[in-house]
Amino acid sequence: MSDNGPGERVAAADFPTAVLLLDASGGVLTGTRAAATLLGTPDAIGGPGHERLDAELLFEDPGLWARLIAGAVGGARRGARARLRRPDGGRLDADVDVIALLKGSSARFLLRLRAADPDHTVPVTAAGDVRRSPPLPPADQRAAERLALLNAAAAEIGSSLDMVGDAEQLTRLLVPAFADLAAVDLTAPVLLGEEPGELVTGAPMRRVAVRAGDGRWPPENHPVGDTIRLRSVESSHLREGSAVFLPDLTELRAVLSGEEERSRLILPPQADSLMLIPLRARGAVLGALVLWRTADRRPFDQEDAVLAEEIGSRASLSMDNARRFTRERRTAEALQRSLLPRPVMDVTGAETSGVLVPATMTPAVGGSWFDVIQLPSTRLAFVVGTVAGHGLNATAAMGRLRSAVQTLADLDLSPDELLAHLDDLVVRFIEDDDRQEPDADAPSALTGATCLYATYDPVSRTCVVAGAGHPPPVLAATGRAGSGPVAYRPGPVLGTGGQPFEPTELCLGPGDVLAFYGGALAEGTGRAERRWEAVLAGVRDGAASGLAVTEIGRGILDALAGEPTHDSLALLVARVREVSADATAAWELAADPSLVGRARTLVSDQLAAWGLEDLVFTTELIVSELVTNSIRYAGGPVGLRLIKDRVLTCEVADPSHTQPHLRRAQPTDEGGRGLFLVAQLTHRWGSRYTAVGKTIWTEQLLGDG
Repeated sequence: MSDNGPGERVAAADFPTAVLLLDASGGVLTGTRAAATLLGTPDAIGGPGHERLDAELLFEDPGLWARLIAGAVGGARRGARARLRRPDGGRLDADVDVIALLKGSSARFLLRLRAADPDHTVPVTAAGDVRRSPPLPPADQRAAERLALLNAAAAEIGSSLDMVGDAEQLTRLLVPAFADLAAVDLTAPVLLGEEPGELVTGAPMRRVAVRAGDGRWPPENHPVGDTIRLRSVESSHLREGSAVFLPDLTELRAVLSGEEERSRLILPPQADSLMLIPLRARGAVLGALVLWRTADRRPFDQEDAVLAEEIGSRASLSMDNARRFTRERRTAEALQRSLLPRPVMDVTGAETSGVLVPATMTPAVGGSWFDVIQLPSTRLAFVVGTVAGHGLNATAAMGRLRSAVQTLADLDLSPDELLAHLDDLVVRFIEDDDRQEPDADAPSALTGATCLYATYDPVSRTCVVAGAGHPPPVLAATGRAGSGPVAYRPGPVLGTGGQPFEPTELCLGPGDVLAFYGGALAEGTGRAERRWEAVLAGVRDGAASGLAVTEIGRGILDALAGEPTHDSLALLVARVREVSADATAAWELAADPSLVGRARTLVSDQLAAWGLEDLVFTTELIVSELVTNSIRYAGGPVGLRLIKDRVLTCEVADPSHTQPHLRRAQPTDEGGRGLFLVAQLTHRWGSRYTAVGKTIWTEQLLGDG
């Protein structure tokens, strides 16, 4: 539509932003051609003879204009509905953004108009395409420049939650439109997300953004990344909170001729005038905006200072929001990492490496987590899960879920049974959250949480997997077929209540690699599919090359580097091992009390073969007590197994599902002291259910323990 003839019409939605600048009485100072055309006054908007708006602006809220005038700079209303009654008698429904710019007798109000009906059409004048025509000439060209700069500041500042990004955006806005050189310096606490505190003389500041109109920042001045320490004069100006300008730097150059550091800070060689604008929020100094103009441009004056203060105020609020976001993010990340296990573990059953990568495109970290839990009898549990949302609430929910899993794991439950108990707990947690915050709009972070729980026994080399709404792990088998995602049927997400979870049993070989993942890798999107393929390829290639699990994890992260994620990424890689046959011994005994002596003999002979003679006496007592109880109360057959690892494990299995419990016998009791004796002789003891009964286990520290 570069050539529109007279009488031709275009849709209002096709116009650029229609903007008017009004004074406190409603007089129009200037406006864009788009606003003039929408109002039906393309040749008369602002300026001498047209000081007032010919069209009538009627707000749905009749008291809005009065409140805005009373509130001055503090007053603002976005998306107010209004009706424009045009001079030709037509009407136009519009959404109006009213922004108070300046205060006092020079109060100014910026109105941005958008037609509420995108199909509304207006006539296009014979002057050509209004969308590409320059604004009408204002009475004061500087007023038009200020209007354009304020409009750009309102639209562009505060679009991110990155302090450095905000600083760079501020310099791009002001150079070359307002200044020839610009630099932004922020205090050290602000960059860390901490409260800025009181600015003292000599406090360190870091230069985070610079910009030059010709694209060449002067090498004589501090570049990005330099640490700056202000003297008392500059610090005082920042604490006072008002913009300070020098229209001529000749005298200052003479004064600072012998002070190289201060000259490097505020006197670029080509600069002719200077302005220093404090960046303040909630009464505290965040940093400083420094502007320079060269001799080719008009020096800074008071009107420039007022405008720069307004823009600096907007930038300060945006940077303070980014600072608080940084603080929350760092707190959430620290809390999340403190709740995770050691990144690398090397135990009998497996070598593991886990990594958590925070999100790169969200306001805060998410609730992805993993865990490796050592179970009795050299067994391990691998856990990975996610919770909904981001930030501290999600991290706290992750901590509750991980603590619940660890508590249930201490009961030594099967994966499907553990998830059933965990599901019941999550239902209770969600109900408690709803009772505590009945009016909360957002659901509990535990709603829709997922979890995968797998146990691995290095003696039998069996791995049992069960999941609640979580994707399967990836298996890389060594020397045999079976690599790829584990075929298992996950149950519903946690918090649904009453749904069963189906376990899947795998037989693994020594050196097999399992990769568990969550967060961004578990999303059901095309980008997540590519990430998942990178995980699969990394696990296969790493396992085939015999790389350490840390190297496999690093290779997967390298393949994913540079790709933004909407959620944190959790990855746990484990290479499983087996317990050698000569480190275990197992026997099966009939339910005959006379065989208790035989059990003691078998144990003492095996310990002697292992060179553990110093444990023979205590182990015989333990075995004698446990085997006797099994024969007396559970019947046979009775299984007896010893495992020599970093501790000596003794297991006694029987067909009873009755769990033993420790009690203190009274002086007159004839029995009841067996388990108490076992507890005194061992490092740890416990029991777990099996498919055919229960197993009681004990652990004794070896000589070097």
